Amino acid sequence: MIDTTARLSKRSTNSMKTTIPSLKLFRFALATLAVTITCGLSVSTAQAGYIVSLQEVGSNVVGTGSGAFNLAGLIGPQGGNVHESGVRGNPGFIGLGNPLGAEIDGYSGLTGPASFGSGVAFFSPSTDSGNTVSLNANFAGSGAARLFVPHGYVSDTDLSSSATWNNATFLTLGVTPGTYVWTWGTGPNQNFTLKIGTSTVPDHGSTFGLLFISLIALLGATSLRHFRLA
Repeated sequence: MIDTTARLSKRSTNSMKTTIPSLKLFRFALATLAVTITCGLSVSTAQAGYIVSLQEVGSNVVGTGSGAFNLAGLIGPQGGNVHESGVRGNPGFIGLGNPLGAEIDGYSGLTGPASFGSGVAFFSPSTDSGNTVSLNANFAGSGAARLFVPHGYVSDTDLSSSATWNNATFLTLGVTPGTYVWTWGTGPNQNFTLKIGTSTVPDHGSTFGLLFISLIALLGATSLRHFRLA
């Protein structure tokens, strides 16, 4: 007579041996991925700097800017400058904030593209608000960029500004969709980023999110296979 109790006990033991390592692997992988995501997002956030986004919204073009600057490594401030909001594709200029004519400080020493479009005309916005921030990508035809911030600005202080061009498109403003970056170091907040239109490249968060979902599906399928085999 076959000892069914012993067989069931042995099968249960084998099942536990197969399942427990799988669960441990699954938990370890998730923990590792969580750390990776946290580190990746931290790096992305740490390098964020100041980001200006231009988007076509209905029949208008809307610009919003937010972030902070670390001015270490730049040359300045150079005084005697006044703020002007507007956009020009070539040579590149983007300025947001209010009021017009406010005193601002200029800084040189940035590297980046001299233009972000083909339009040579300057377009003032219909409305603007917030902190006075601008970037001239080819200051006075020198081929070098210059950053302008509120007078007396202190490094790593958050800024935000906006501007709206009514009845406009990227085409009429003479700007080309894409992402343009000016830098002056490798530390946090040592960059100015202009994003024109919606990027088709996933950001750090999207990339890690897709990786996270894919890994869960893969490990989940592996665990399920071990359960069935057991």
